[in-house]
Amino acid sequence: VIRCRAAVAWAVGKPLSVEEVEVAPPKAGEVRIKIVATGICRTDDHLLEGCFPKVDFPVIPGHEGAGIVESVGDGVTSVKPGDKVIPLCLPQCGECSFCLNPESNYCLKSHISEPQNLLPDKTSRFTCKGKQIHHFLWVSTFAEYTVVPEYAVAKIDAAAPLDKVCLLGCGFPTGYGAAINTAKVKPGSTCAIFGIGGVGLSVVMGCKVAGAARIIAVDINKDKFAKARELGATDCVNPRDFKKPIQEVLTEMTGHGVDYSFEVIGHADTMTAALASCNMSTGVCVMVGVPAAGSVISINPMLLLSGRTWKGTLLGGWKMRDCIPKLVSSYLEKKFNSDLLITHTLPIAKVNEGFELLRAGK
Repeated sequence: VIRCRAAVAWAVGKPLSVEEVEVAPPKAGEVRIKIVATGICRTDDHLLEGCFPKVDFPVIPGHEGAGIVESVGDGVTSVKPGDKVIPLCLPQCGECSFCLNPESNYCLKSHISEPQNLLPDKTSRFTCKGKQIHHFLWVSTFAEYTVVPEYAVAKIDAAAPLDKVCLLGCGFPTGYGAAINTAKVKPGSTCAIFGIGGVGLSVVMGCKVAGAARIIAVDINKDKFAKARELGATDCVNPRDFKKPIQEVLTEMTGHGVDYSFEVIGHADTMTAALASCNMSTGVCVMVGVPAAGSVISINPMLLLSGRTWKGTLLGGWKMRDCIPKLVSSYLEKKFNSDLLITHTLPIAKVNEGFELLRAGK
C-alpha cells in the first residue's frame, strides 16, 4: 500500500480537501501509476457542482493526467514499471461491439454505459481516514498515485514531457478530434466555435490544420480572443455586442451560415444557436460541451429537415488506446502546439485556486 496525497471531494459543492490517502496495489489486469501532472477540465468542475451524472462521493476527481507506471498486476503485458503513460477516461476494452467497430470510439466499459466509480471488480483502491473513496472515470488524476484497468492506459513515447502531454488525456484530443474526426472539416470551409476555453481553442487548432479558410471564435469573454487569433481564428465575435441572436449575426457574416459549427460550452441555448448558425442544407453542427445531467433541448425540427447534420463527439472520436500514443508522437514532431493552452502551473496543494481560475475564465 502506498500512502500519498490526493485532492478528495467529500461532498457536492464543497472545496477539494488535500488529504493523505492509501492506494492499494494493483490486482490482476490493473496498473498503478505515479501521476506527475494533471490538467483541470471543466468536467471536474461539473463533478464538484453535482451536475455530472452517476458519480458517488467521496471521490477523487481528475481525468486528464500523465504519469509513470509504478507497478502492474498479474497478466498485464502492454505496460511495465517505468513506462510513461496517459490514463484514459474513455477506456478501450478491445472486445465489445463498439471497440470492434472501426468507425466507433465508444466502449461499453465507459461511464455512460456503466459507472466507473469503482474498478471493474466493484471495489476501490483508495481509502482515507478509514473510509472507502470512489474513483472518477477510473482515472482520478488528483491523486499522486492511482490504479486503473490495463485497457484504460496508453503507453506513450519516453521523450514526452508529462507536464505538457497530460492535456492529451482529455481536453486537447476532444476539441482537435471534433474538427478532424467528427466534423471532418474540409479545406476552404467556414467554421464557428462557440466557447473558446481549452477545448474550444483545440477545435480552432483542428479547423486550422484541416485547412478551414474562415474560423470564427464566439465567446462572451473577450480576454480569450487574442489566444484564439494566435491559434488560427480569423474572426472573434462577442454575442453581447449585438442586439440580435448570434445565429443571425453569423448567418449575415457568412451569407447562408457556416459550414461547420461547434458548441463547446454545454448549454442548451448555445447548442440550438450553434445548430441554427450552420447552413441549412449541408451544415454540420458538432456538440462537444457536456450539458448538465438531466438537460433537455427543444428545437424547431425544420432546422434538421432542411438538411443540417447534428452530431455529438466523445473525446473527439479517437479510439483512445490506439490514438493517444500517435497524438503524443505528433506533439513531439511539432505538428501542433498544445502548450499554448497552458495558462497556469500550480502544486496539488493549490488545486482549489486552479478551480477559481477556471471559474473566473482565466
